[in-house]
Amino acid sequence: MPQGVRIECINKTDRYNPHERIQNVGGRNPSGTRWKMTQPAAIQAIEDGTYRFWVKPPNADSVWVIVARTAQGHKYLKTEADGEEPNNLLSLPECP
Repeated sequence: MPQGVRIECINKTDRYNPHERIQNVGGRNPSGTRWKMTQPAAIQAIEDGTYRFWVKPPNADSVWVIVARTAQGHKYLKTEADGEEPNNLLSLPECP
């Protein structure tokens, strides 16, 4: 069973394509230490069942992070609740 992990921050690139916008996702471990992984590593962790990521947007319920595909087949992360806007992941603060 995948471990549920909260994403609290991201690192963005200067790209506009959805599959290239997020470079890293991160958060805090139960011990308070910070963790960070690349978007491809997070995608792999979701697909292989290691982790199930979620975010807690301000003034909203928690939502699961899923793997999506562009029309060209490129994988990227987004939340289940995202339509076009707002983007729950891209609105997170930058990771240190």
